[in-house]
Amino acid sequence: MASQMLACLSSLPIAVVYGSLSLFISILHNVFLLYYVDTFVSVYKIDKLSFWIGETVFLIWNSLNDPLFGWLSDRNFLSTQQSGIDISSPEVVLKRLKALNHNGPLFALSFLAFWIAWAHPGLQFLICLCLYDSFLTMVDLNQNALLADLAVSAKDRTGLNFYSSLFSAIGSLSVFMSYAVWNKEDFFSFRIFCVALALGSAVGFVVATWVLRQRFQSEGKMKWDERAALKELYIDKPSVQQEKRITLAEYLKQLSRHRNFLWFVSMNLIQVFHCHFNSNFFPLFLEHLLSDRISLSMGSFLLGVSYVAPHLNNLYFLSLCQRWGVYAVVRGLFFLKLLLGVIMLLAGPDWIYLLCFFIASNRVFTEGTCKLLNLVVTDLVDEDLVLNQRQQAASALLFGMVALVTKPGQTFAPLIGTWLLCAYTGYDIFERDPLNKVVSAQPKLASNVAWEPTLRQGCFYLLVFIPITCALLQIFSWSQFNLHGRRLQTVKSQRQNLTENWSQEIKTI
Repeated sequence: MASQMLACLSSLPIAVVYGSLSLFISILHNVFLLYYVDTFVSVYKIDKLSFWIGETVFLIWNSLNDPLFGWLSDRNFLSTQQSGIDISSPEVVLKRLKALNHNGPLFALSFLAFWIAWAHPGLQFLICLCLYDSFLTMVDLNQNALLADLAVSAKDRTGLNFYSSLFSAIGSLSVFMSYAVWNKEDFFSFRIFCVALALGSAVGFVVATWVLRQRFQSEGKMKWDERAALKELYIDKPSVQQEKRITLAEYLKQLSRHRNFLWFVSMNLIQVFHCHFNSNFFPLFLEHLLSDRISLSMGSFLLGVSYVAPHLNNLYFLSLCQRWGVYAVVRGLFFLKLLLGVIMLLAGPDWIYLLCFFIASNRVFTEGTCKLLNLVVTDLVDEDLVLNQRQQAASALLFGMVALVTKPGQTFAPLIGTWLLCAYTGYDIFERDPLNKVVSAQPKLASNVAWEPTLRQGCFYLLVFIPITCALLQIFSWSQFNLHGRRLQTVKSQRQNLTENWSQEIKTI
């Protein structure tokens, strides 16, 4: 029975197995994002100083670990094509799968560390955040790198991303199931639920990586046998063929000359800022713009849609990418963001159903754009390999460098948002009653009535002007990005030629 099940799993398409990795990440990460702060504040009673120390250390580590782990993973791939026979593509894929096989279960274990009190709350908060983010980064980097390593053509990569988005949407259902067991007074049921999620995720990582490794093991063995023969043929080659190592400083210098990379991270920094701005201020907008106009269930529905709809909507965006290309779809989404923002500004805050649609669609389309940008990074990986004549694509390292430049947007979002709101309305989110921050259908207190219109107007202008400003900046930076159309096809054909050159040289010998 077990052998039949393994045989059935082995026959699944590679894109399906690759996409399932997103399921094993999302079932844990969505629960983590929703409950980790509430758990430490309300259940473990962490003090304010320890909380901010933990968040500050986490902010620094979260920005640095992506390029650090990317460098440790891919530094051997940065040498020039002079020694291009040293590493084969199946060998790179197997290296990524081995990393996922090890770090996936450890990621699930680090998730469990949040829900059992085992140390002083401040110390546990700091250790858990750093451990969890470390293993999440290792899993994310290797999964994203596989997107560039498993396929070169835009069609194949879009297919991989399609299944990744589909399984991410399925994984988001863990958030809805968690509501049935979440109870701050009795934590036992929630802990059992988290153990079940972690166990399912760990087993899923092991099985999925095993299936993918079986697919590439035979191909890798053939490459290794050929490589051994090639080394014998190349044994008397001149010293000029020796590998040229690239230092981190040299790699950063290469990136600084990579024009499309610089324009992309400029655009993506704004995109990350906008995504996290929407996440941070979504409850505030619901409270001050809609809470007295819609029911509590409608507010909860909008919150739920904001989690699931981006994944489902991305499936449609990916079908558009296959037809029009990623560049055109992303550019269209930027113009759509600008158009919706201008329409909402002209309509004003009193069109309630339009306001509901705008608040929900603003988050859905913005998150959907974020998920498409991994495809652009894989194209940048191809261009980096071609421009610098690398042995292999340094996929994980380039994803890490993109994260290093763009992750500050996560910090800028709440800082700029709260500063703008305070500057316009005098409303300080940190001095208000915490109970007033939740979505509520209860009537306002009399003392709040006098300044509530000003706050509502301030929230509305913040809601519409941030998307309009982001869209204008992104349209400009995206127009400078030229890795699309004929240029992109040239880069992809050159990458495929580079991987075939070594075999042609042997035929010449």
